[in-house]
Amino acid sequence: MQFETTLKFDKDGLIPAIVQDHYTKQVLTLAYMNAETLALTIAEGRTVFYSRSRQQIWRKGETSGNVQRVVSITADCDGDALVVEVVKSGPACHTGAESCFHKPLYLSEELKQFSWQALYRLIESRKTDPQSGSYTTYLFEKGKEKILKKVGEECTEVIIGAMKEDRAETVYEIGDLAYHVMVLMVEQGITLEDVTRELEKRHVIDHKVKQERMQ
Repeated sequence: MQFETTLKFDKDGLIPAIVQDHYTKQVLTLAYMNAETLALTIAEGRTVFYSRSRQQIWRKGETSGNVQRVVSITADCDGDALVVEVVKSGPACHTGAESCFHKPLYLSEELKQFSWQALYRLIESRKTDPQSGSYTTYLFEKGKEKILKKVGEECTEVIIGAMKEDRAETVYEIGDLAYHVMVLMVEQGITLEDVTRELEKRHVIDHKVKQERMQ
């Protein structure tokens, strides 16, 4: 395949490739491709990059098993950068984080909007980059048993709020439960995509009968 006519590679024959999760749209990493690795990526249906430090081709997941299957590749308006949407089979970062971009530097208090992906990334960053005084970091330092205990406690608080028919309290406690469940997810290496895929496979109404029979 000849890409030189439509894409602008730099003086070293490289083009930056922004890798993005197909499901969550989270930016996973920034890597580089040349014409050869781009052709290999398309031919193999998985990300293949060129390492500037090692001066060689490398296939993502070749040693770690964290392969990225390619959904689409899009060039920008100038043809000098790519966005590669992927379905990943494991963490994108060599540190074990889901994304290489997991160290928050600035967040506008005025413009910030909540998202599950942003919350997950923040929780993840408190594990990979511990912060003194952070409650989330404290939970990770205490370990799985502490996290599980908190999940259990918050489940109970949700039940109590619902039994009292106190809507505000129940919503508050569900928020606490959701946060602690996400801490558990990060601790166990479970991603939002994992849960999304599981729910996509289900027909909740159909499974309800089976669940009732098991009680």
